[in-house]
Amino acid sequence: MLDHIVLAVPDLAAGVEQFTERTGVRPVPGGRHLGVGTANHLVGLDGCGDAYLEIIGPDPDQPAPPQPRPFGIDDLAAARVATWAVRPADLDRQVAEARARGYDPGAPRAMSRATPDGEGLHWRLTGLDPTAGEGLVPFLIDWGSTPHPASRGLPVVRLRSFEATLA
Repeated sequence: MLDHIVLAVPDLAAGVEQFTERTGVRPVPGGRHLGVGTANHLVGLDGCGDAYLEIIGPDPDQPAPPQPRPFGIDDLAAARVATWAVRPADLDRQVAEARARGYDPGAPRAMSRATPDGEGLHWRLTGLDPTAGEGLVPFLIDWGSTPHPASRGLPVVRLRSFEATLA
């Protein structure tokens, strides 16, 4: 059910360069989050099904948004894994089941972005509360009829392991 891991960076171009230097793989532009002030680059995660790594940071071609950028990007001094997403088979049912067990992941909300070639991507996700479980609790995502980003011929790196612990 892993959908993607979010690597937040204070400078997107520098973050992509650092990732490329460390892995030998250059992430491709994913798109811009208009009005949010961010953009991303993506790389597939080999051996993880349709999963990918999102490198997200300030978009230098957008003005600063009126609200803080997600994942604490405005306050970052260095790159950090900010959160991760899982893709349940039925997002609404999963939210209802979580609430029935005493945890509210947040109401699903619609989001979108344009790819560099202008294609519109649309998805729904639950809240992105960075304090939820100290970052150990993933958010939920549903791509609906939009083709999954990992299906777009991304360059890939192998994810050897992934675990989350409290610091």
